[in-house]
Amino acid sequence: MDKKKVRDYMTYDVVTVDFHGTARDVLETIKRTNHDGFPVVNGDRVVGYISARDLLFIPPTTPVERLMSRHLIVADPEMSINDAARVIFRSGIQKLPVIDDMNRLVGIISNSDVIRSQIEHVSPEKVFKFIETLRKLYGIEPVLNRDMVSIESLLPTQAKIYEDELEGRMYELKKGLAEPLIVVKRANRYILVDGHHRAIAAKRLAIKDLEAYIIEVDPNVELGIERTARALNLSNLDDIKVLDYARHPLVALTHRLVKNA
Repeated sequence: MDKKKVRDYMTYDVVTVDFHGTARDVLETIKRTNHDGFPVVNGDRVVGYISARDLLFIPPTTPVERLMSRHLIVADPEMSINDAARVIFRSGIQKLPVIDDMNRLVGIISNSDVIRSQIEHVSPEKVFKFIETLRKLYGIEPVLNRDMVSIESLLPTQAKIYEDELEGRMYELKKGLAEPLIVVKRANRYILVDGHHRAIAAKRLAIKDLEAYIIEVDPNVELGIERTARALNLSNLDDIKVLDYARHPLVALTHRLVKNA
């Protein structure tokens, strides 16, 4: 992950606001683009940032230079994506202008771009590890495909998920950032190997189909995950319990450490 750079994920075509413009110009740009914030440029140099909240109760003729924030947090295109992520999430800023050594705007990176950088390329590695496990355990040669699957056809193998993680998966789905599920095909059903939070998130959002890595195996071989589903009395997504944040094991561990400190 450290090899991933801001330049690999930033948006290069950036909508900007002119330093010499007015609040009315910014409002028109918001209406035209549906964006809620913009770097302010003077020529090709970044000199500030202005957002929709800066326009509240402001006369439309107010100059941009009086409204913009001059205390910029910016990123370098060669910055590690992990470093950019730390800045974005610790500062609460949704977007960072990306500038070169001459303070010229070259792009913009958002929290959505950071999330995308963290989740992509993860599923293939999981898939191939799982396939290798199947080969070793059952002496079979699985076939891998990628397609859409109905969430109603999913057989879960996990009895509980956590509300805080579920909210994150819902955000990813809304932004089109969620990675595919991993499933094993069984007749007209799919055994859910990885992606229980994503599947429940889709159900809450009334999304009927999700993209998935589909692993086909010999139908005469019963997998351990099938026995797990039976042992847990799981038959569909409604059988999964959603636990609140306070019952997450990491939170419980933190509470125990604080209590014993």
